[in-house]
Amino acid sequence: MSGWINGCEIAHAVADTPESKFIVTGTILQPRPGNWDATTCHNPFITSFNGKYYLYYMGNSNGKTNTKRIGLAVSDSLYGPWQRMDTPILQPGETGSWDDHCTTNPSVIRYNQQYLLYYKSWNTKEYESAGGSIRGNRKYGLAIADRPEGPYKKYTGNPVIDFSSRGNNAQLEDAFVWHEQNRFHMLARDMGYYNHQYGIIMNSRNGKNGVNQRSHFMRQINILASHLPHRISPAMAALNAPSYCLKTASLLICLQPARVVSYDSFVLYL
Repeated sequence: MSGWINGCEIAHAVADTPESKFIVTGTILQPRPGNWDATTCHNPFITSFNGKYYLYYMGNSNGKTNTKRIGLAVSDSLYGPWQRMDTPILQPGETGSWDDHCTTNPSVIRYNQQYLLYYKSWNTKEYESAGGSIRGNRKYGLAIADRPEGPYKKYTGNPVIDFSSRGNNAQLEDAFVWHEQNRFHMLARDMGYYNHQYGIIMNSRNGKNGVNQRSHFMRQINILASHLPHRISPAMAALNAPSYCLKTASLLICLQPARVVSYDSFVLYL
């Protein structure tokens, strides 16, 4: 599983329908020796603004986490060619800050004529001094720009998501953010808010304030069928294990039991 941090590439695959077989058309981003993304290209997030396609991604230059930075490639077509920016669009914070280790896992939306970039990071000292299998405490910050390519300015109230006060090194990662029905929504991998087996969904009125403040990403929903009976319907019958889907106006979340022998814990499939 270490290939993502050293030697990863971003490829393009196409299918006629979401459930059809995908055919790989080729690699669109690969490490560039001598550049800031010399050793990996990972965590792609593709969206469309103003008739162009923007591929936000993470790259690094030494095969380690401390050089992870968020970059951007732009194209007029999903089939390319993709033009990469020469430098990262978001740098870590100053030494000692909560986000001084890296910037990674981008998710970008447009709201009120501005571009909101949500990113993951953590503190280097905490990371290097920690023991156990999961070192450091991953939090989410927000950076804002007037253009998709930036320059991005970090929100002064960062981090907007911080689970560390719950103890047991609770954290999250791999967030996807969207705006719907006058609220911001975030879908992420839970790393200890409940446990390490479920996904987590949160929403917020303004998409900015942290989890310990009055207005925040406050509806943490444990992804359990028993908690959402009115929103779940059987789906994806072709799978070997029973599956279920939660549908909103712009997002379909399909859930499958993590183990066939236990139907009360679920993992997320998009």
